[in-house]
Amino acid sequence: MVFLDIITALKFKDYLNFIIFSFLIYVFQFYYKYFTRPNKLPGPLPLPFIECSYLFDTDAKQLFISLHKKYGDVCEVYLGGFRRISISRPEYLENMLASSATDTTFMTRAPYSKGLEELGMAGRGLIFNHDVKSWKYNRQFFNKAVQSSSFNLEAIKWVDKIFQEIEVYWKSLANNNNLSRDDNLQDNKNNWCLETDLSLWARSFTSDMIIILTTGERSYGIALLYNKLSPTKVSRSGTLIEDSERFIQGISKQILGVSYFMFISSPLRHSIPFVKKNVKSLIENRDYLLERLEMIVKKRKKEIEETPIGEELRQDLLTSLIITNTERDKDNVKAIDGKILRPMTDVEIRGNMLDAFIGGTETTANLFCFLTYYICQYPQVKQKMIAEIDTIFSQSTCLNHEGLTKLEYCTAIIKEVARIIPPLSILARYTDKPCEMVGYKWDAGTIFHVNLNGLHKHKDHWSNPEIFDPDRFYKKKDEDRHKYSFAMFGGGLRACPGRKLAMIELLSLLVLIYRKYDIELVDLKAPLKTKSAILTICKELPVRIKPRKLDHFF
Repeated sequence: MVFLDIITALKFKDYLNFIIFSFLIYVFQFYYKYFTRPNKLPGPLPLPFIECSYLFDTDAKQLFISLHKKYGDVCEVYLGGFRRISISRPEYLENMLASSATDTTFMTRAPYSKGLEELGMAGRGLIFNHDVKSWKYNRQFFNKAVQSSSFNLEAIKWVDKIFQEIEVYWKSLANNNNLSRDDNLQDNKNNWCLETDLSLWARSFTSDMIIILTTGERSYGIALLYNKLSPTKVSRSGTLIEDSERFIQGISKQILGVSYFMFISSPLRHSIPFVKKNVKSLIENRDYLLERLEMIVKKRKKEIEETPIGEELRQDLLTSLIITNTERDKDNVKAIDGKILRPMTDVEIRGNMLDAFIGGTETTANLFCFLTYYICQYPQVKQKMIAEIDTIFSQSTCLNHEGLTKLEYCTAIIKEVARIIPPLSILARYTDKPCEMVGYKWDAGTIFHVNLNGLHKHKDHWSNPEIFDPDRFYKKKDEDRHKYSFAMFGGGLRACPGRKLAMIELLSLLVLIYRKYDIELVDLKAPLKTKSAILTICKELPVRIKPRKLDHFF
């Protein structure tokens, strides 16, 4: 009763004074904590409630580039409720990126996050799994599937097969365009030219590739793209995902949306009008992707249940994850770190599949687009690359793993493009115990971000870092440069498990395209059109594709 009497006795002015007083206390505490923080580093001044969100428009790449330019190799920024340490110098990464099965200090990419939980990616799979034990468990079986020699050979087979399908569509589109212009269908297979957006084909290709390698079934995203561009249509039966275009776009959207949930706090995500609208769309996209994955897992589980014990199952990532530590698992791993292992749950399987789709589509598709852009911009590089391809792969030579390993100059081009414009903008690490980094001692719970753009273009480690020069990597040993000055696939135990597949796809595409076709930019002077968040995505790449003029072409 006394409390109620006090409440009723208060006037509006009293409530207002209380709110102002509470706000001032919060601001005082906020800045007291900021100005008394240990290991003070340069960086933008955070503001109460919004921290440094006033600098962040979801483009993590440009944010960390601007921080490096203004504050140097080591600086800090406050986002998403965390103090984040940005590092752009190779010498500081020895502890973080070194491979060690026993030291788990830098094994976690990010702490538990309500934002990533909301996005459906926290504590699952590999990419954003904050639970070290769970991550080790998933990594054991993910790596077993995607890094085996049989998986690599299967990848080469499907690259060749899907590209043959693309070739048919390219010629058909070119002839349809010619027919619509002058009613003169060109039957000479070496006399056509197609203008198209290569980024669409690259995404459809990598999507079809990762779906067949992950699930053992086709999705026919390439055919769907052809039907969208052509007046004549093709039909495909038995497709795993009916709306492949939406699925491909959904994966891209999921990746771009991560920055909203990592760097913007929950109150801001759900209150700022334009952010709130985007978050709602991302949640709807999350639900769509998880629904599709659930359907795929249930379908394959039923097929396995109906297959007699002892009968050979197809080799794909999904099947491997489903039969893990069951009676069907021929390579049953009994334990990790002394802990008895169990079969995977559906949630764990879906998490690993989502990671496979995310890691196996956008990064490879965008890097191939960047490759094409730079190869077109530098004719001397293009000539040298084609000469190497023609030497190792004649027109009659089948695509093979041994030949791909001999493509040293092609590999150098891939690495140099990844240095100039890395598809992934930052590497994140979270410490679960006290550590020492960049000459300071840090408490457990510190988040570090490796600024890959700063790392790959650091003037102390790269001469003329803004200049495209594949010779930096051609016939050069890794020991010739600082081992952490280039981190194309990350480093340490958190290195990308799909790195072999990515290189196989990129090298195979270079061979299959450039030994038979010539590609040039529609507008050589136009800048590369990209959109950045945590990944840098090629928005559009208009090119002309036509067969090479070769006497021995057949």
